[in-house]
Amino acid sequence: MVNKFKTVCLTAAIASSSATFAGGLLTNTNQHVAFNRMMSREASIGIDGVYYNPAGVVFMGEGNHLAINWQLAYQTRTIKNDYKLFTNNVNNPTTPRDFKGKAFAPVIPSFQYAYNKGRWSLQGNFALTGGGGKCTFDNGLGSFEKIVGETAMGAIGLAGAIDNALGAEMFTSDQAFGKKGSYSFNSYMHGRQYYFGLSAGAAYKVSDNFSVYAGLRGIYATCNYYGYVEDIKVGNMPLYQVLDPSKENSANIELSCDQSGIGFTPMLAVDYKTGRWNFSAKYEFKTRMRLKNKSVNQLPSIGNLDDNLKNQMNKILTAKFMQAGLPQEQAMIKAEQTSTAVLANPTVVATTAALKQQFDSKIDKAIGEYADGKKIAGDIPSLLTVGVGYSPIDELHINVGFHWFDDYNATSYNNRNKLLKKRGTLEFNAGVEYDVTKKITVSTGWQNTNYGLTDKYMDDKSFVVGSNSVGLGGVYHITKKLDFSVAYFHTFYNHVKTSEEVTLAPGKTVTYNSDYTRNNNAFAAGVNITF
Repeated sequence: MVNKFKTVCLTAAIASSSATFAGGLLTNTNQHVAFNRMMSREASIGIDGVYYNPAGVVFMGEGNHLAINWQLAYQTRTIKNDYKLFTNNVNNPTTPRDFKGKAFAPVIPSFQYAYNKGRWSLQGNFALTGGGGKCTFDNGLGSFEKIVGETAMGAIGLAGAIDNALGAEMFTSDQAFGKKGSYSFNSYMHGRQYYFGLSAGAAYKVSDNFSVYAGLRGIYATCNYYGYVEDIKVGNMPLYQVLDPSKENSANIELSCDQSGIGFTPMLAVDYKTGRWNFSAKYEFKTRMRLKNKSVNQLPSIGNLDDNLKNQMNKILTAKFMQAGLPQEQAMIKAEQTSTAVLANPTVVATTAALKQQFDSKIDKAIGEYADGKKIAGDIPSLLTVGVGYSPIDELHINVGFHWFDDYNATSYNNRNKLLKKRGTLEFNAGVEYDVTKKITVSTGWQNTNYGLTDKYMDDKSFVVGSNSVGLGGVYHITKKLDFSVAYFHTFYNHVKTSEEVTLAPGKTVTYNSDYTRNNNAFAAGVNITF
């Protein structure tokens, strides 16, 4: 049970820092204020097109074009878990239970630049292409507590085997593990994840109606994960007393890992204008990303379980035999003989051996992703975008767009990406922009995100859910060469429910239910400058 507990703790952190933005599993698509207020920008002609429609930027006027953007994003993630063992938590014996994580990114900058001359447009973009903040779970996750509860059941199972062999109550007493499987613990987790992207490229106007673009984005990823599960107590006995009673932190689990890596994304795009219509497409190739770990992790050891159990039994039995009238030396000898015989009992041997075997066989899975010095896969998926824009009158612009993220073929640690549906993530959007006056433009938009999720992929350590986002905002045209924009968008997330049958012992199963959802808000402001 201890190794399962480690696995949960060490793999949970990465979910706590996943992107607070719109887009795919590891891709931010809101890199300009215009997206926040309209959502559908794939077929628009503007400086934000350096990201959304780079081939179309060449159709802007000649000169220098610069965009400076600021965003603030706030997200909460809620998992409602229902599990019978939660009632054994002495500090909070309720089920179902809500576990909440909070992600807050107060300053998210991005910059777009283009220099247009003749048929050419030279472009650059800096933004957070993935991640974007820190998420904190102050009380850990439901999967943390699930395994603590199961660890407690495993502890009382071992205690029962020992006491049955002994023919007396020792570890199952109320002063030790007890018989109910009650437990307590403290846990905390936070993660921070930033993928900084800097791109450069050029668009060329093949004709007055058709343009092409080629570019390259360099990505630097920096991540940090920290968390712990400590002070684990089963009944009235701290768990460390059977792992290493000389160290009060011997049963504690602490994760402290920094990750960094570099990747490159080639990009191609086209744009075609005809009358009041505009058509565009962009393809970003898969970004191969390998993240290197620098870790200082603390893990419990189960290797001395037999010796520690024996020492505990010797102390208790020696005191018991002395109370019965035996001299200390004889009491110690009898205690040694008794504890040796008990721990040699076939049932006790089988129980402890099973725990050790389980621990040893899964140790690499437990710590592999965050082992010091190791490089792990974290690819950013390829992305195809298509957009259509139409202006029935000069003042009105209507856009629709489509995104496809090939998440299934973006390699992640232990090929977890293969648990997704092969179709990947699909997004559909639409937006409307209207020039109220020569000075004021208003806009609104909508986007639907549908991930290729499966039940096997869903867990509280790394989950996403489908959503609908809406945005609105406006532009104040201060001068012909200076615009100021503000925007707000909100995401309405679906609920995804899963159910898992957990076998605690032969013939004894309980159901672990989960209900996943999120809540997201983003505010943005920025200026577009032509000079």
